[in-house]
Amino acid sequence: MKTKGIKKDKVNIVTLGCSKNLVDSENILTQLRGNQIDTTHESEKNDANIVIINTCGFIDNAKQESIDTILEYAEAKAGGLIDKLYVTGCLSERYKSDLEKEIPTVDAYFGTRDLPLLLKKFKADYKHELVGERLITTPRHYAYMKIAEGCDRPCSFCAIPLMRGKHVSVPAEQLVKQAQNLAKNGTKELILIAQDLTYYGLDLTKKRTLADLLDRLADVEGIDWIRLQYAYPAGFPLEVLQVMQQRANICKYLDMPLQHGSSRMLQLMRRGITREKTEILLDTIRQTMPDIAIRTTLIAGHPGETEADFEEMYHFVEKSRFERLGIFTYSHEENTHSHSMHDDVPAEVKQARADEIMELQQGISEELNAEKVGKTFKVLFDRKEGGYFIGRTEYDSPEVDNEVLVSAENNYVRVGDFAQVRITESAEFDLFGEVV
Repeated sequence: MKTKGIKKDKVNIVTLGCSKNLVDSENILTQLRGNQIDTTHESEKNDANIVIINTCGFIDNAKQESIDTILEYAEAKAGGLIDKLYVTGCLSERYKSDLEKEIPTVDAYFGTRDLPLLLKKFKADYKHELVGERLITTPRHYAYMKIAEGCDRPCSFCAIPLMRGKHVSVPAEQLVKQAQNLAKNGTKELILIAQDLTYYGLDLTKKRTLADLLDRLADVEGIDWIRLQYAYPAGFPLEVLQVMQQRANICKYLDMPLQHGSSRMLQLMRRGITREKTEILLDTIRQTMPDIAIRTTLIAGHPGETEADFEEMYHFVEKSRFERLGIFTYSHEENTHSHSMHDDVPAEVKQARADEIMELQQGISEELNAEKVGKTFKVLFDRKEGGYFIGRTEYDSPEVDNEVLVSAENNYVRVGDFAQVRITESAEFDLFGEVV
């Protein structure tokens, strides 16, 4: 008599939110596969019977996307298309009890530090020997490296400490081992991420040791680029700039979210810095490294922001001429200090102010890009799309910054490789060139 076989479980991980969430999903993927569980990330095949959603709870739009995604898969479960649904990440950490009541179809909710509990649902063990052996879901040639978890900063508008806890640095030995393993598997670019890179080491050694970490990572054979994202301006360790100068494989790129250009608003935001001190810091960075690209992010419409405050931010951007810039509209987040203030800037005014800043930045970016025409840059190619090979200079991070487009008709490069590219044409946020 023929017996019916038991179908083996297959897991699909869906990631929402930032690169820090992506690293968390990659750790889940690594642990499940390390326990011999068939697991994919963002699979388009719809052949998984178990789904894990790693949610974002940062601002309103991100929370809504997370809720919509949970509801979509809850409906799939109710319709018998999947067997189990688990939810983890920031939204789940912050609103677990509410979610359990509102969407009970989900089999279990987990917080940002509950990976061992999630693994128990699969009768899987947390394998400590896999620390440093992370599987990546990005293209093989670049990987995000989270050097710390959580944040100790008191920013009035930010809910991250509520979801991620206090700052905890990853020991340098673990990060070096991880970098070595990534390099062996073909990674050429490390993108260092944390809520605050510049706080790195304070909890371990009572001093900021980001510069020391960079020095050690720069020694890892096979790593051609090391990129810094999310550096806090107050207390910025200037010795980082010295290491950048000395080590050729550290990109002349700094992502430093400044949030505003008005001292009054920076005080309301509890940023621990004034516009004047910010400008001194920017001048110091640019005098030390004249060819550095600085990326920043700003917030429009924080409670109390007047037209005069906005004008001050506008002139700050105009004067600073950032190479890269993004701006968010303020999101009124529960249990933050700013939530105790009246959210007094109408949504349409927030958006209009954000649009005005981006229109200004578009002009600045167009002018800065035009200066690159005729020059040659080292470019790392990420993908081929349409009739172009698409890559980035050391002044650009994946997903958020400018790209370099090279015609596939007249040039040939391999995705994941570097090439020297002469820039022949520029646009607001893109460069066009030919392989030298």
